[in-house]
Amino acid sequence: MTRLFFLIYSIAGVTFAGIGVVAALTIGQDTLHPILIAAALGALVGVGASWIIARKLIAA
Repeated sequence: MTRLFFLIYSIAGVTFAGIGVVAALTIGQDTLHPILIAAALGALVGVGASWIIARKLIAA
């Protein structure tokens, strides 16, 4: 399951981090710290989503 998790995270983590950066820029937060925080939060959401997706794929 770990290999599947990392494979899914390589796609989902980057996607969620990108969504966070775009959201930060959209609301006008265009300095370094808000962008980094948004990217980090997106990457953390990607960890949770990847874990759930991998677990459900293994169970199926």
